[in-house]
Amino acid sequence: MAAESPILDEFRRLRARVPQLTGALAAGVDGLVLAHDTPGVEPDGLAALTAAALGVAVRMTDATGRGDLRELLVRGADGYVATYAAGRTAVLTLLATDGVNVGRLHLEGRRAGARIGELVDAQAAAPRRSPAKSSAKRPEEPKEPKGPKEPAKPMPTRTRTARPARATTTTNARTTTES
Repeated sequence: MAAESPILDEFRRLRARVPQLTGALAAGVDGLVLAHDTPGVEPDGLAALTAAALGVAVRMTDATGRGDLRELLVRGADGYVATYAAGRTAVLTLLATDGVNVGRLHLEGRRAGARIGELVDAQAAAPRRSPAKSSAKRPEEPKEPKGPKEPAKPMPTRTRTARPARATTTTNARTTTES
């Protein structure tokens, strides 16, 4: 895949921003590896497991009315596996140690997933060239419009609203313990 090198560059930048990362994998939602940097972990197996977990997570968000899947976080005794949506057809899976700042992991994982999604979606949208059967050019037939194209649904963005200032109260404050 032509996008593999830019994805690996994104992995390197991601590791520089989150040093506790131990691996990164970009895969299609079908479980096929697009690019990986997963020392000690078999990438094809991880991609297949990611696709399976993604299927369950999508069904769970649908069944509970939580909208499109954005991310999936699994915590084990020795660290985290985080999966983020990456465009329309890919996912980003990150492996991190137990000492990772989970907020930072989410922040950087979401950003990297968006950038990788752009790369993968652009690659998928590029016209594929097929070998010509003959070298003679045939006149192009006029193409009929098939109706208005439906634009791709972008991932919804989160908006933040300002919080009202907290009022400080000291009523009912107890500092002693009753026996």
